[in-house]
Amino acid sequence: MELLTPAHWKDYELLDSGGFEKLERFGEYILARPEPQACWDKSMDAGEWKRRAHVVFVREKGTADKEGEKGRWQFIKKMPEQWYVTYQYKSMQLRMRLGLTSFKHVGIFPEQAENWNYIYDQLVAHKGTAGRVLNLFAYTGGASLAARAAGAEVVHVDSVKPVVSWAHENMDASNLSDIRWVVEDALKFVQREVKRGNHYQGILLDPPAYGRGPEGQKWILEDNINEMMHLCAQLLEPAHSFILLNLYSMGFSSLVAENLVRSMIPDIKHTSFGELYLQDSYAKKLPLGVFCRGEKNDE
Repeated sequence: MELLTPAHWKDYELLDSGGFEKLERFGEYILARPEPQACWDKSMDAGEWKRRAHVVFVREKGTADKEGEKGRWQFIKKMPEQWYVTYQYKSMQLRMRLGLTSFKHVGIFPEQAENWNYIYDQLVAHKGTAGRVLNLFAYTGGASLAARAAGAEVVHVDSVKPVVSWAHENMDASNLSDIRWVVEDALKFVQREVKRGNHYQGILLDPPAYGRGPEGQKWILEDNINEMMHLCAQLLEPAHSFILLNLYSMGFSSLVAENLVRSMIPDIKHTSFGELYLQDSYAKKLPLGVFCRGEKNDE
């Protein structure tokens, strides 16, 4: 089991965590927002958090449900509602727009940088055989950008049109092009891809615990992930291919991710699994998801 956290990201820093909140720096701006797993004490006092923060997310009582926690941003210091951060790994240079949403998200999940590195390395290692990559539940496209930066053809699937438009902005800002955008329910898309007989060199999945498709289709992780993995196994190329499953659902172990990958793809090799985390400036480790990665033989 591996514990992975991003290293040397100049535009991101977890300053403190605790009291079910986290204090983060994105570029030159500092945000305080809820974090359900930070059940320990803060290291800084409340006054220091307030002195440092540009903006604080304030929960609206009674609005939290399976689809997210709603609220509003309270500005303490002047800052824009949209701004950009950059991420560099080897020759991959990404530039992504951030924004203050009503669901406390800002457009990236910083812990995912470790997965972006993995995607890039896998594709660069097989540059001569680089094919297509399918990114499901793709959000604002960090993983899509990493795959495209490595030279792959990328199919980016998300059910929320404004989020796909946001990902398109990130592609442009990163000086990349030619990602295929699909606004559709991920499960429906994969079902059709299997019928079409399509295959992919890489498949990336970062499903939410709960979500809805563009026509109101419900996605419930524990009910739907097994079928999704069955279908993805049929889409994966027999050689020079890889799969990455990331899960963020409190109560889901990394062993669940490993079992899903290994049981659906018996010939998978070189699997690794574990947790993604961010470490604050006081050395507290904040867990932010589990993953399993695996590659098929080059034979």
